[in-house]
Amino acid sequence: MPKLTIEELDKLREKAVAKLRLRESGENRGKVTIHLGTCGIAAGGRQVLTALLVEVEKLGIKDITVTTAGCAGLCSREPMATVELFGQAPVKYVDLTADKIKKILAEHVVNGKTVKDYALAIGSERVG
Repeated sequence: MPKLTIEELDKLREKAVAKLRLRESGENRGKVTIHLGTCGIAAGGRQVLTALLVEVEKLGIKDITVTTAGCAGLCSREPMATVELFGQAPVKYVDLTADKIKKILAEHVVNGKTVKDYALAIGSERVG
């Protein structure tokens, strides 16, 4: 395998940053968080994240932030994602696959309809 040049590494970095870009313009409708603690990664969270990023790019969705976080505390239900749309209660989805996150993106994020079959909880566990 040939060595990569600095310019090639810069291009790869720019491409990766664009895929993982946090859109903080204030025009966001919401955020999808993929939980990538050790348990989430072991359960396939990275594949779920990759599938989500590919689908977001494919659909040309610009007003949703895709980000990652650590373990959400339910290791046995990983991979997990939290969908937070402005003005709606957050929804925590569990036992995800690439196909499930694509369905969640299409039905919940794009059309605003919670996918109850994959949802563990609706609402925040925060107090106050």
